[in-house]
Amino acid sequence: MKAIFVSYNQAYNEEIVEALEACGQRGFTQWQDIQGRGSVDGEPHMGNHAWPTMNFALLAIVEDSKVDEVLAALKDKDEQNKSLGLRAYVWNIEKAI
Repeated sequence: MKAIFVSYNQAYNEEIVEALEACGQRGFTQWQDIQGRGSVDGEPHMGNHAWPTMNFALLAIVEDSKVDEVLAALKDKDEQNKSLGLRAYVWNIEKAI
């Protein structure tokens, strides 16, 4: 099992959930209204008058066999609109209950 952590512009929310569902991934945990700034470029997402947009984050625990499919779907979303910003990271899950 793997954990995929995704941080993205709030405008992507429905599209990210739909991408997971299209890959057969039902479960996830989501956080809303997260502030942040990318490490390379892009505008900060701070929820204030100067930088009004916010980020969301999502954590999905997926079968190893689905990781590449989910990452490809997320990469496709990111490439369609680079200015929104999307990052995804994969971690090993050692144990779960």
